[in-house]
Amino acid sequence: MLTPDILQALKSYTQSMQNKVTFVLQTGEHKKRAELVEFLSGIAGVSDNIDFEERNLTGTLRSPVSFLIEADGVDTGIRFSGIPSGHEFNSLILAILQSSGTPLKLDDSVKNIIKGVQETLNFEVFISLSCHNCPDVVQALNQFALLNPKVTTEMLDGGLYPELIKERDIQGVPSVYLNGELFANGKVDTAQLIEKLMQRSPTASKEQASETLPLQDVTIIGGGPAGVSAAIYSARKGLKVTLIADRIGGQVKDTMDIENLISVSKTTGPELSGALQAHMNEYDITTKEFLKVTDVQQGDIKVVTLSSGEQIHTKTLIIATGAKWRELGVPGEKENIGNGVAYCPHCDGPFFKGKDVAVIGGGNSGIEAALDLAGIVKSVSVFEFMPDLKADKVLVDKASAKDNITIYKNAATKQIKADNGKVNAIEYIDRATEQEHTLDLEGVFVQIGLVPNSAFLEDLVEKTGFGEIVIDEKCQTSEPGIYACGDVTTVPYKQIVISMGEGAKASLASFEYLLTEGDRLEAVFAEKQEAKQEAAAVVA
Repeated sequence: MLTPDILQALKSYTQSMQNKVTFVLQTGEHKKRAELVEFLSGIAGVSDNIDFEERNLTGTLRSPVSFLIEADGVDTGIRFSGIPSGHEFNSLILAILQSSGTPLKLDDSVKNIIKGVQETLNFEVFISLSCHNCPDVVQALNQFALLNPKVTTEMLDGGLYPELIKERDIQGVPSVYLNGELFANGKVDTAQLIEKLMQRSPTASKEQASETLPLQDVTIIGGGPAGVSAAIYSARKGLKVTLIADRIGGQVKDTMDIENLISVSKTTGPELSGALQAHMNEYDITTKEFLKVTDVQQGDIKVVTLSSGEQIHTKTLIIATGAKWRELGVPGEKENIGNGVAYCPHCDGPFFKGKDVAVIGGGNSGIEAALDLAGIVKSVSVFEFMPDLKADKVLVDKASAKDNITIYKNAATKQIKADNGKVNAIEYIDRATEQEHTLDLEGVFVQIGLVPNSAFLEDLVEKTGFGEIVIDEKCQTSEPGIYACGDVTTVPYKQIVISMGEGAKASLASFEYLLTEGDRLEAVFAEKQEAKQEAAAVVA
């Protein structure tokens, strides 16, 4: 598991450790314990600043394959139940480095929110080692624990705790429990965790609404390919740039196989997201990650209010918020999310091993999902509403060659049925004959396209009936100084390479606008600031 190359890399990573870190493993017997002991001992062997101990911590640790992390003898609140290999290996290494003093990559306003929580919070995160979304949640909660001693968090490998999985009826990951109750499950990210935490703990400190940054030339909302492209192009022009995103990568981060990004023959969503972040880090760009925009005020100077309470004043605004998975909107869908209804085949597919499942949607996403699931489940039934599949021919050919994939065309999903809280069938209508049918199965994966993330804008800019922001050939919206790019707009063909180009175009258009309006906007802002100071002096 720990190859010489991995150990050498770990030795390099741990050279800058500032504090002594100790793995404390619960004593006892378990069939996977010897493997875990070897795993932890191997990591401890790369640095004098990492120790490994075994102690009886019954009541603190769950089982003989549970361990916690101490920093200079103090419990960090971070626990792992299982062997954090696979996608979770990075979660462990980051936990070691961050416990030892490596700065947390969180905005100060986010740190203040977490530090302000007064309630005792004990998180449990049920994961699958094959889930590529789970590490984001584990790593976020680990940072919460490091920031606030009232927070503990435990990663649990669901494969090692089948009785607990059954007891809690878990059919999707990540599943996050807080103080024994379900807190979040399915497609959850750090921004959503913070938002839920703020709703639960109103005493958490919140930044007072103020200008925490100087006047920005460009503020970009969205951290996907379009947003990052816009940020890099703007920074290269020497502009003051801020990017706000709930996560870098956006929807791309949930895509596993990417084979149509020109000049990159094959990559994955997580890899591309990491590359976007690395490229952006080379420029002077202020990043507000894991936060959402709650309000945008129009005017010569735009005022963007964040979920942290901060306000950003900006000359121009670029909206690149992308889109999210579209829901079916049929009975039984929302009620059974996490209990048989899922949106991420990569994350939740392993829970349906040997079972019959359906994929709703015959586009590229749907057929790719069917192909991914075919190697895990017993059978996959693909339901496409239209008479023909919309996926690329190469994908359709692959699916047609699979013995355990059946494709139903011209089929309208009517209802997802469940029994005792678990999906057990799907009802659909053959649109050619109008006959209703029922197919027994245990899982439904919804892959029917995207909905633009534009609701937060309300009537700020013109939108279509579908919620897409209307733009011209230069990505200009209906409002001066506000641009939009990528999947949130009316631009046809929602593709990564197109979004990147649109982001660049929006940046260049905003720069062109600043060349003629920039000085005037500076004067407008200065005048408003002076008036504000005079008003404050009168009150004082």
